[in-house]
This record gives sequence, structure tokens and C-alpha cells, in this order.
Amino acid sequence: MRLLALAALLALSSALVACGDDAGEGEKRVPTPPRAVGAEVLEGTGTFPATVEHQFGTTTVPAEPKRVVSVGFTEQDVLLQLGVIPIAVTEWYGKQPDATWPWAHDLLGGATPEVLDSSDGFPIEKIAALEPDLIVGTNAGMEKRDYQLLSAIAPTVTSVPDSTPYFSPWQDQVLQVARALGREADGQTLVDRVESDFEAVADFHPEWKGRTATFSQGGPYDGQLYVYPAGLSTDFLTMLGFEITPGLEKYAPNVGEQALISGENVDLLEADVVVWATEDADMFAELQDFATVADLPAVKERRSVYTDEVLAGALYFITPLSLEYVLEHLTPRLEKAVAGQGPTEYDS
Repeated sequence: MRLLALAALLALSSALVACGDDAGEGEKRVPTPPRAVGAEVLEGTGTFPATVEHQFGTTTVPAEPKRVVSVGFTEQDVLLQLGVIPIAVTEWYGKQPDATWPWAHDLLGGATPEVLDSSDGFPIEKIAALEPDLIVGTNAGMEKRDYQLLSAIAPTVTSVPDSTPYFSPWQDQVLQVARALGREADGQTLVDRVESDFEAVADFHPEWKGRTATFSQGGPYDGQLYVYPAGLSTDFLTMLGFEITPGLEKYAPNVGEQALISGENVDLLEADVVVWATEDADMFAELQDFATVADLPAVKERRSVYTDEVLAGALYFITPLSLEYVLEHLTPRLEKAVAGQGPTEYDS
């Protein structure tokens, strides 16, 4: 059903292009590009025992888990899309209901998982009291001591070997969560779906291929902009054909972290398109007032994208569910920005 829906959208796009020849003189009929068609839940039964290799060794999950705790920032999305409702999730930011953002919340089906706070470290006693039979932490910044404490409670699966503490490649994280559920093939299906949908939009927009793009948080913090070097949560742009502005990695304190761009270096963000993860009108105004942002050609020439709060969150999450949301809601903004028709004021 999903493939048929995507094919129908592509066929509609082609038909609209063809219809352009019949438009009246002076008219230009603009085709509608393919959009994400939604991400269905993959129900399934895993194969057990499941053995998962990760950065701290190997974990064996003996049987299908019934009480799963997510101790990372984004893993709940993958669990929910695989039909597993966690008994506990971890609050990252945004204070969303059940620490679950709108693109995923309906998949809770009315369940209200316990919300954990790891700002002062993993709440070990609280997790133990939940009596989990699986702990998932692929995007959790877990260290060896944390793993030892958590694995004493229940089988614990963390990120793949040699991964960064946070935001290792989303494909790796999806497959790692799926492996813990004994369903690696289903995880690969989720990855393939997203990559296929992005490829369809990229094919519709060959003019995007090779254009440079910068992705930045939406406002300054402590006098600096937090900007994403190539490979760090930038797949949503590179999968569409864009190339991430080079050189930003030099300003990242550590591998796997954002570049810290001070006011005097704002010109480093210049690109064919700049995506700013603004969350509200106040943040937009603060951004425009920061250093020379307003004088960047990409800003003055309306080649910038400004997001709302939910789209910003989706860009940060980078999970299959959030990427499908990004594809639907970011694509029209990118179309306008590439054409030099981006907004000059904040529009949620």
C-alpha cells in the first residue's frame, strides 16, 4: 500500500509537469513534488535469543521483551515504529507529552510511559523499580560504568562499536534497536523506506544536487551559534542532494559535536541554502540581531529556511519517523529558499 501511494504521488507529479504545456499564455503551472507518504508501524515477532554487539561488548536478549525502557534521547521513535510501546522514555527537551513528539505520539495508543530525567545521570534506582526486561540506549551518551549498572538490572543494548556518545548515524541506531528486538530485517525495512522516500524527492529536484547547505540551531546560546558539521544530523540535507558547507568541523570541540561559531565567524555559514532551526518568533528575532547574520547573502537574498518548533525538533531527532515528518514539511520550504523566495519574517 505504501509503495503504491508513493508511486501515485510520483505519477501525479509527472502528470502535472506534462500539463504545464497546456497552461494558458503567461501562466506557469508548478508541479507538486512527491511527499512522504507516512511511516507505518511494523508489527512483528523477533527471533530469540538475540545477540547484539555494541561499544561495551555483547548483550544477549533471551526472549521477546515485554517491558522495554528507553534511556536515550530518541530511541522511543524506533521502538514505537516497530510496534513496541516502552514502559519508560527519557526526556530530552521540549517538554512534549510523554516525552514523545507529535510525529510519534499517536503510536503510544493511549499509553503513558514513565518519563525519566537523565540530566543528572541515569536514574538507576527508578529504572530498577520498573523491572524492565530490556534497556535500550543507543543515543544516550552511555559510559562503561553506566552500562555496568544498567546491565545489572536487565539486558542493555547501547550503540554500535566505535560510535560517538550521541547522534551516531541514524541507520546504525535503527538497526541496533531492531537487533535488540530480534528483528534486524524490520529495522532495515525502516531504513530502506526513508532512504527511498528521500531519493524520490531528490530525483524530483535534480537542481538541488551539489548545492551547498548549512544547518544551524535557530538562535545563539552563550554568544555562539551551534552549527552542524557534515555527517552530524545532516542526512536530511545530503539525502536530498545538498552538500554540507565544508570546514565547520574545525570549530567543533570534539568529534560528534556541533561547531561553535562566534559572532566574528558568522560568514562561515554562508551557503546556497541555510536551514535555521528556529522555534518561535522570539528566537527568530534574536537570530536576526546576532552579529552579522542579517547581512549574510543567504539571509538577505531569501535563501534561508526558518522552522517552527516541531519541525526543529524533527531535524534534531533524525529518526525514521521524524525524517518522514521532515520530508513532508521541509521540502516546500527548501523549494522556496532555493528559488530565493524564502521568508523575511517568522512564519510558524
